[in-house]
Amino acid sequence: QEWWGQRSARAHDALNLRLSMEKVTFGDDLPGYVCGDPTHPGVVVVQEWWGVTETIQAHALRISKEGYRVLVPDLYKGALGVNVEEAHHLMSNLDWDVATVEMSAAVSHLRSSGSKKVGIVGFCMGGALSLIAAKACGVDCACVFYGAPDFGKCDPKTIAVPVLGHFGALDRLEGFSDPNTARALAEALSESTRAEACAVRVYANVGHAFANESPAPHASFEAREKTQGFPAYDESAAAAAWAMTFTFFRKHLRA
Repeated sequence: QEWWGQRSARAHDALNLRLSMEKVTFGDDLPGYVCGDPTHPGVVVVQEWWGVTETIQAHALRISKEGYRVLVPDLYKGALGVNVEEAHHLMSNLDWDVATVEMSAAVSHLRSSGSKKVGIVGFCMGGALSLIAAKACGVDCACVFYGAPDFGKCDPKTIAVPVLGHFGALDRLEGFSDPNTARALAEALSESTRAEACAVRVYANVGHAFANESPAPHASFEAREKTQGFPAYDESAAAAAWAMTFTFFRKHLRA
């Protein structure tokens, strides 16, 4: 009975997501999802390596409810990683230069449809891409959840907009989102032209993907930790990260 109740709740949440997110095409017939009032400030939400999952759509809806028009570009064109191997394959085959063009198109779409200011936020792979977008896509600010690109390809010192980063102290993805990478990002941003508006926070006792309320595509957080080594969802750390994110967006997208 408990198992069926949990399954029914997940199915209900998934239905609500599908009803709340509207499919859209933008730029050169690129696919994505939108929600929120078109006249509100815009936020581009960039997917994890899994694709535009229900978790990413839930993040988008959460942001839109704070008073933003949100666009999620579907960089995988409908494909989803159902396991680690497939997600790795999808991310490895993604052309990041093309993804950068598509993020720029998403920013332009939000501006042309009514958003006077546009920010970006990304998770995991999307976090790294959002830093690239901060430099190359004409956003007003960027928020990064546990992901950073190769600094040789995107030097944070050259980013000229405010940046906020969220990382976990137990993250073991070296060179991508571990604490050393977070510290290197903070140091580089301290030399950028908007250093006073940049911040990187490392949260104690949490790891990669600490803001995801669902372990999907894994069956449980225990299974996720066994397979990927990521500790479970931490409500307090996630709440703190979201609160900082919304304060950041209010300051830089509503001022």
